[in-house]
Amino acid sequence: MNTNDFDFALPEELIAQTPLEQRDASKLLIIDRAKQTMSDSHFDHIIDELEAGDALVMNNTRVLPARLYGQKAETLGHVELLLLKNTQADQWEVLAKPAKRLKVGSQILFGDGRLKATVLEELDHGGRIVDFSYDGIFLEVLESLGEMPLPPYIHEKLEDKERYQTVYAKENGSAAAPTAGLHFTTDLLDRIQAKGVKLVYLTLHVGLGTFRPVSVDNVDEHEMHSEFYSLSEEAAQTLNAVKRSGGRIVAVGTTSIRTLETIGHKFNGKLEADSGWTNIFIKPGYQFKIVDAFSTNFHLPKSTLVMLVAAFAGREFVLEAYKHAVQEKYRFFSFGDAMFIK
Repeated sequence: MNTNDFDFALPEELIAQTPLEQRDASKLLIIDRAKQTMSDSHFDHIIDELEAGDALVMNNTRVLPARLYGQKAETLGHVELLLLKNTQADQWEVLAKPAKRLKVGSQILFGDGRLKATVLEELDHGGRIVDFSYDGIFLEVLESLGEMPLPPYIHEKLEDKERYQTVYAKENGSAAAPTAGLHFTTDLLDRIQAKGVKLVYLTLHVGLGTFRPVSVDNVDEHEMHSEFYSLSEEAAQTLNAVKRSGGRIVAVGTTSIRTLETIGHKFNGKLEADSGWTNIFIKPGYQFKIVDAFSTNFHLPKSTLVMLVAAFAGREFVLEAYKHAVQEKYRFFSFGDAMFIK
C-alpha cells in the first residue's frame, strides 16, 4: 500500500480552530458498513446508535499542560520544550526547539528558575531526555508554568483549558487529547448509561506521533511510536461479559481501539487486566478481534488514523465518507465533528 492511497483534498477553512460552545452539538456522520450507507446527524443522537447491553469504552487519560517556555541558562536564549513521556523519576523525553542548541549538559530555566531542566541525552528529530529539578510537587509546578499542547494546525488561543480535556479525564499523562471523547457531556453519558449501556474506561497516554502524517511512501515501512496503556481487571471482566452476552464493544476514538486490539491480540481474542507499551499499527488487512463499532473524529490526510478507520470500513468507502464530509462542510480534526462507524 502506498501512503498516497490515503490522501484526500481538505480545504483549510474546514479545520476547526475552536471548540463549539456545546460539546455534543457537533455533527455526526453515521456510517453503516454492511449497508454501505452514510447519513448526517448530530452527536447527541449517538445514543440512538447504542443498544442496551453494549459497552461504550472511553480513554480517561488527562492531557498535561506539557508545553514549557524557558531560557537557556548559559545564553538566556529562548527555548521551548514539549513533554512527551515520563521515562523515570523526574526524567522526561521531550521535543525541544531549537534542539541543535541543546547539547548534553545544557540547562534550561522556567519561571524565574522555579523549574530547571538539564539535558541528559540527545535523541533524533529534536528529541531530548531531560532531568527536572524543582521545589514541591511536579504536576502543580507544571500546572502553573505549562501551556496546553494544542496541535500545530490550531492557531486560535484556547480560552478554557478544560475544553481540551474530556469530561471524564482522570489519569495524567497525555501529550494530546483523545479528541473523539471531547463531544461527550456528563448528561449525555448519564442518558447512555440509563439506556442500559455499560460505561467502561481504560487509559492510553496519547503521544504526538499519533497525529503525524506518514513520511514513507510504502505504508509497511512506517514505524509506529509507542504509547502506554492500562486496562483494569474490572473493565476486562465487564467487557468479556458484554461479549459473551452478545453485546457490542463500542470504542470512543482510535486510542481506545488501539488499546483494546493490543490486549485482544495478546490474549487471543479475550481481554485481561493488562498494562504496558503498544506500537500496534492497524491498517487495511488487519482483522479486528474486539471492537464492533466506534466513534472518531475526522483525521489528517495520509495519517495512520485514516488507515485505521480504513481497516475497519474499507479504504474506498472511508475516502467516500471523507469526500461527503468536505462537501457538507463538516469541521475537521481535534475540535471538529465526528463519525460513528458500525
